[in-house]
Amino acid sequence: MTIGIALYQPDIPQNTGTLMRLCACVGAPLDVIEPCGFVLDDRKLRRAGMDYLDQLQWQRHGGWDSFYQDARTRSRRLVLLTREGAVPYIDFRFAPGDVLICGRESAGVPDAVHAACDARLFVPMQSGFRSLNVAIAAAMVLGEALRQCPIKDRNS
Repeated sequence: MTIGIALYQPDIPQNTGTLMRLCACVGAPLDVIEPCGFVLDDRKLRRAGMDYLDQLQWQRHGGWDSFYQDARTRSRRLVLLTREGAVPYIDFRFAPGDVLICGRESAGVPDAVHAACDARLFVPMQSGFRSLNVAIAAAMVLGEALRQCPIKDRNS
């Protein structure tokens, strides 16, 4: 089982498309937890994801409960990326099957989602800055996770 990304109620189709493209390119599965702030087959999403979307292993979930049950059934550890995290992502030991959860661009995730996650990580930043773009932060953390737990079937 490989490390994947889950997007919690994404607001911006370009970020979602970018992460779909990233996941397709590196062979990581993607979960999209609805509702989204846009129509999921939006033209901007297709434009950002380009023709890579046909190669993407992804799943849509009608809401948090559906995603949570699916993840627990498959024994996946839920790792939330949040500026309120307790551990810098570079100090975390990733494991195959982890799911990196990215919150909604406008609001993050609710307290119940925070509480349901197994770990909460943050990307260290200079003081005075609020946050990174969700696609950039997810790519940084996924890169470290894949360094620790490489996907076996992709070219090097």
